[in-house]
Amino acid sequence: MIPLPTGVLGWLPFLWTRVLFPGTPEAVGAWQWRPIFLVLIVPAVLLYPCLSFALFEPDEGRYAQIPREMLEAGDWIVPTLQGQPYLDKPPLFYWLVMLAYAGFGYHDWTARLIPALALHGSVLLTFLLGRRLVGGRAAMWGAMLLAVSPGFFGMGRLLLLDGLLTFWVTLGLFSIFLAQTGLRLHRGWWLLAALACGLGVLTKGPVALVLVLVPLWVHRRLTPGRSPIPRRDMLTFAVVVLAVSLPWYIAVCCRLPEFAQHFLWEHNVMRFAQPFDHVRPVWFYLPVMLAGMLPVALLTPALVRFALSGRRALTRRRSPELGYLLLAGGWCVLFFSLSGCKLPTYVLPAFGPVCLAAGCVVVARRWHQSRVLPALIAGCGLLLAIGHYALVPWYAWQHSPLNGPGELLEQCRDKNTPVVCFSRSVDSVAYHVGRSDFVSFRSKQRRELLAFLDQHPRIILLFSHRHSIDTLRQLLPPHLRMTTTAPLGPCEMAIIERIAE
Repeated sequence: MIPLPTGVLGWLPFLWTRVLFPGTPEAVGAWQWRPIFLVLIVPAVLLYPCLSFALFEPDEGRYAQIPREMLEAGDWIVPTLQGQPYLDKPPLFYWLVMLAYAGFGYHDWTARLIPALALHGSVLLTFLLGRRLVGGRAAMWGAMLLAVSPGFFGMGRLLLLDGLLTFWVTLGLFSIFLAQTGLRLHRGWWLLAALACGLGVLTKGPVALVLVLVPLWVHRRLTPGRSPIPRRDMLTFAVVVLAVSLPWYIAVCCRLPEFAQHFLWEHNVMRFAQPFDHVRPVWFYLPVMLAGMLPVALLTPALVRFALSGRRALTRRRSPELGYLLLAGGWCVLFFSLSGCKLPTYVLPAFGPVCLAAGCVVVARRWHQSRVLPALIAGCGLLLAIGHYALVPWYAWQHSPLNGPGELLEQCRDKNTPVVCFSRSVDSVAYHVGRSDFVSFRSKQRRELLAFLDQHPRIILLFSHRHSIDTLRQLLPPHLRMTTTAPLGPCEMAIIERIAE
């Protein structure tokens, strides 16, 4: 007879291992070509042919312009935006986009190639490493559910850092769990997880370590009896992470000492504890996850019933691996929900573990043997294809600053004519015309803007909001005249000329 725990902390591991997840995972099974074909072809069809649409402002324009400036300047250390250091993020994403530019030129699809490859890689990892965690069938269905999740492919393929971070976190989460299964630590998987964490730190900072290490620590506390991880291997893990990420951090701090304060403190600690932008309520990610994981969201009631069922046939299918997947996905959502600064793309690393857990439920409930689930996945894939091929490109063009008179935009190529942005930078235009000297003024810098206008005989002015042009028109002195105006999507363009007195 199994002795019952005596304390509260003893009950948690007991409930976790004996009640919630007492089973064993499905056998890995033999390799089959059909699942491999699906996880290769379906994401490819939904990603690569439909990357060439107008860049969204402000984020995509900014993340396209930064690597272009770095490549043209030959500077691989300090990211710059309009010639000024941009210290908000580490450089690995920029480096990879620079390589894409060097190989294929400056295009919208080239800029988005790295996020697309990262998402495709995340689906492949969910299948390939998921086979070792929960079995071949569950991994295949989990990967397919991930491939047709509108939030994952819809948001992740945009020119943002979160898609690449998701790839490293997915690799780290699966590898580090595989490393500590069995009687001894599997050092190959352990080093691979350390490498993934180091590259994640080089992509978006220490958050990669938080998303990977915390679920493993909690899972080990809830499943006692596992062999301890030797301190030597813990030290090796730390050394690999630092060896991958620390050289650039040292190099950029040597050139710009203010980086440590700006990035490590303001953009990692203060944005979490005392956010200065993108403030959202704590429940913000609930609708994001439900809408973004549409196929899985429909399975949520069944997933809860499966997790709480006392039927012996179902409890035997609830393995510790399933518990770890739920921990990993749930921790990601919880961590960013506790943060004051929130954006929908932050929770992309949760999609892979949650979809893989849903694949376990699909196989345990034998839904994969019916026609309903394949039809649901096919329907979601079709809707996603319509959005990717038609709706998103149309919407992006309607909201693009490039949607205006081409002859006026061509004037921005003349580097002898200053281009000023008000009240926010319009980086997609700078990327399109190949310039890195745009000057930006905020709304509260009107006096500085007027002084700058007074110093040049002719200036092109880009307004990020159309109502800003009316504000400036009222402030212009008599010797400055707005000679030409034209709408650029949601923006406005004007030419300011100084009249000779």
